[in-house]
Amino acid sequence: MQLPPRCEVIPLENQQFSFRVDGIEKTRWHGSGTTPRPFFFPMNGPSGQTLTRMGHPGAADHDHHRSVWFAHNKVLGIDFWGDASDARIQQTQWYVMEDGDQSCTLALELAWNDGHEPAPLMTQELIATLSPMNNNEYLLDLQSTFRPTAAELELQQSNFGILAVRVAKSLSGHFGGGTLTGASGEQGEINLFGKSNAWMDYTGPVSVLNVNGERESVIEGITYFDHPVNKYYPAKWHVREDGWMGASACRDAGIIIKRTEPLVLRYLLHAHRNTIQPEVANSISNDWAKRPMRTVVKGKGHQQYLLEPLS
Repeated sequence: MQLPPRCEVIPLENQQFSFRVDGIEKTRWHGSGTTPRPFFFPMNGPSGQTLTRMGHPGAADHDHHRSVWFAHNKVLGIDFWGDASDARIQQTQWYVMEDGDQSCTLALELAWNDGHEPAPLMTQELIATLSPMNNNEYLLDLQSTFRPTAAELELQQSNFGILAVRVAKSLSGHFGGGTLTGASGEQGEINLFGKSNAWMDYTGPVSVLNVNGERESVIEGITYFDHPVNKYYPAKWHVREDGWMGASACRDAGIIIKRTEPLVLRYLLHAHRNTIQPEVANSISNDWAKRPMRTVVKGKGHQQYLLEPLS
């Protein structure tokens, strides 16, 4: 009897997609449109406990912090970051669900709508690939291609955008026992805020039950990698001791996107055991930089769309 692939993307109600390895969910995409923008939640660590959270542990006006999400503070002056504006990022369709023993992939389209015009300001082709590693660790590769509807569009200068991660309370430096570490080896918000780094890590304690049913603490974390293809690499990071990190693609200057020259941004998240091992992180970064990017193309027959190498 043939076994199903080890890695699967399982579609669920309300445009949710569960990323599973050996039948166990690692993360879930929420694209229903019931919130101002889609997001991944939970992002489970090797122990099975989530390493991210919905919202800020101590500030109700930060409910727009939804685990792992895409947003930007100033798109032609329009706020796609907070929840107060009419701007919305909406999933318009999924293209490909690809299963396999080495990885699984979900490709879909997001529309960035200003809330007033029927046509979006731009579309985002998102290709999310989850690859398992040893010891229940895994990688989540997030490649986005942004295409404006007009001839060109500006992502204006801002600390906020484009991929943000709100870690679990216990991983936070302020609310928990976590530590921020950059590729430079420096630690803490004061040493890392606004500084260039190829990757950033948030690691801290997670509560689990041992084999005897007793509660104990294990150390797990998320390493967030910037990619050499990204403009202004290595990114200058917006990081906080209260538990979030983001590679600021437009921290020092805006980015002009042309219809004829789409913007490609690629990021990687590593859910790992134990404290950050810089040599492991650097090895992952180097290997990932060599992996080809892909794009969605028209298919044939029963396969409406396919993924092919990005030229």
